Amino acid sequence: IFTGRIIGFGDTVVFVNHPQAIQEILTNDRKKYVAVGAINRITEPLIGEYSVVTLEGNRHKQQRQLLMPSFHGERIQAYSQLICNLTEQVFSQLPLNKVFSARNITQDISLQVILQTVFGVYDKERSEQLKHLMPLLLDSFRSPLTSSLFFFSFLQKDLGAWSPWGKFLRVRQRIDELLYAEIAERRQQPDPKCMDILSLLISSRDEAGQPMTDKELRDQLITLILTGYETTASAMAWGLYWIHQKPLVREKLLQELDTLGDSPDPMSIYRLPYLTAVCNETLRIYPVVMFSFPRVVQEPVELLGHPLEPGTVLLPCIYLTHQREGLYPQPKEFQPERFIESQFSPYEFLPFGGGVRRCIGEALALFQMKLVLATILSRNHLALVDRRLERPQRRGLTLAPSSGVKMVI
Repeated sequence: IFTGRIIGFGDTVVFVNHPQAIQEILTNDRKKYVAVGAINRITEPLIGEYSVVTLEGNRHKQQRQLLMPSFHGERIQAYSQLICNLTEQVFSQLPLNKVFSARNITQDISLQVILQTVFGVYDKERSEQLKHLMPLLLDSFRSPLTSSLFFFSFLQKDLGAWSPWGKFLRVRQRIDELLYAEIAERRQQPDPKCMDILSLLISSRDEAGQPMTDKELRDQLITLILTGYETTASAMAWGLYWIHQKPLVREKLLQELDTLGDSPDPMSIYRLPYLTAVCNETLRIYPVVMFSFPRVVQEPVELLGHPLEPGTVLLPCIYLTHQREGLYPQPKEFQPERFIESQFSPYEFLPFGGGVRRCIGEALALFQMKLVLATILSRNHLALVDRRLERPQRRGLTLAPSSGVKMVI
């Protein structure tokens, strides 16, 4: 446990990576600790004031309850064939023996999954525009310079289309126009048979029987698109890297996939134990998101014997927790077997955060990751161009492979 200073998060930020302390923090939400603070102000220009990320208390609980049914059970299974088909389609367009960036390819797949299966963007032109604009919006977080615009409100000046903030505002406005157009069309022509999230949210009602407003729908859509496709894309690229960096891992995976025959059922793929272990180890060694949602101390407390004053920001550190020698012997080594031989608590292995702020799209992300990796491996023989160790690099709010994982078919 140590104290640091992070611009935008207050003077005192306490980093925590002990499972016992993380459990104490995440299971005492809204009592000793509460998930509020500077992150709301930082992300609001991007995802809005009604996003499930920025809302607090009962409003957060209410929006989360409206979203949850879209990410579980039959809803996710309905996306399985689309995920496999999209993966095959993207890889069928890649030439043999020509270098490509795995990170760019997984981003393409992940974004199409979000737009087609989650948000049901049927208008071809609108879908293509969103595919072009979403990466541009995330470029706002790419460098320390552009990221600083979100931490310092006085830098948020529209000095024209070529200024960093001006460019961000124009991209955001264009995306908003496309999303609001999609929302308006769905309201005018509701289809009760549609399984996508937007249709489900439009038809949902809160405890008072009220539907979501257009602004609430927009904020949830932009949140789910941004947090869903970027993180999943990086996780899948890391998976491809480790599978091909470790020949024995690839061999064991192919043997496991072979047991399912030529046309495996997607749910059978999802349940494969070694594939699950490979995905978990991928998310352990370089978790896509380094921290869980920050919590703020509400009353004088003691954590691991350290007194903490009200107002102190606590940052459960996913990355450091996953690197603990006592939990994961030889933590720098990629060893999927550790997830077959041992079970880890939600406070020891937490790639999707925890508590009431746990990532709402966790089930869909794992489902997509497994199906995409299995589909790629079953139908393509890939090789890494450079076998040197791939380093993690900050890409917006995530940890991504620094070179993008250069590969050939």
